Amino acid sequence: MLNFYLGDAADFFAMRSAYYMMVCAAFGLLVTNAIFAKQTLADPLRAGWQGMPVCELLFENDSQRILRCSFSPGVGHERHFHIAHFGYAISGGKMRLTDSQGVREVELKTGTSFSSDGTPWHEVLNIGKTTVIYLIIEDKEALLTTISK
Repeated sequence: MLNFYLGDAADFFAMRSAYYMMVCAAFGLLVTNAIFAKQTLADPLRAGWQGMPVCELLFENDSQRILRCSFSPGVGHERHFHIAHFGYAISGGKMRLTDSQGVREVELKTGTSFSSDGTPWHEVLNIGKTTVIYLIIEDKEALLTTISK
């Protein structure tokens, strides 16, 4: 009877260990896929429009990066992610924004500012008649942290 009990306990522990190994393996695959997806999605500087850049690097040091992004009518910004940032509209206009919430049109007014805690992805398209230009100011530590996650 004692051997039978030990056998059941051993089987129980073996099955529990196998279960935990499968859970850990599944979690590892999810994390790996998330890292791969983050690495394949461009940041705003690397994302462009039909193979052409739309943002240029104006300034970079150890702590921040400043980009100027310009969109002539009909020009957009292909799917990309953002870390937390501050933006300032040098020249406003009408943009179509597509993200996980859907599609919406926004009017960016010249001289206005905006901030964001970051976005996993979005795309924009200038649907107005004026060239839209804005600055994006990013914290480089946040960028490195986001890419390494």
